[in-house]
Amino acid sequence: MSAKIFPTAQDAENAFYEALERCDLEGMMAVWAEDEDVLCVHPTGGRLTGQDQVRESWAQMFAAGPRARLQVTQQVAISAMMLAVHSVFENFSLEGAAPGDARPLPIVATNVYLRTAAGWRMIVHHASPAPAQPAAAEPRQAPPKLLH
Repeated sequence: MSAKIFPTAQDAENAFYEALERCDLEGMMAVWAEDEDVLCVHPTGGRLTGQDQVRESWAQMFAAGPRARLQVTQQVAISAMMLAVHSVFENFSLEGAAPGDARPLPIVATNVYLRTAAGWRMIVHHASPAPAQPAAAEPRQAPPKLLH
């Protein structure tokens, strides 16, 4: 059992994203519930269930070491006594990317947390590529007014 206690779902979420950015496998797994019913879906990946599959997927992802900067925005949180659901946008920027490749990679994610005897723990992380945001349109200028 993890010695870390997360008093709120937001504390668990903060630890999750810190571990993700640092490629810290032990920090990442400290956030997850120690339960075989945990579920993880990475962008363009399949459904992973149970501690072993979830741990192995993060280990593979972290093998290359920290390369990404992460900004989490537009959080929507729904909380109850025992369950919290957070919907966020994750924007990844790859370090060392060529100047033209430095665009953030937008991901939409849903994180579900359960209040346990050991504090709040993640039970679901589902991330998918976000739809491309349309470029901001140039402001349209009104046609000149003709006065007769």
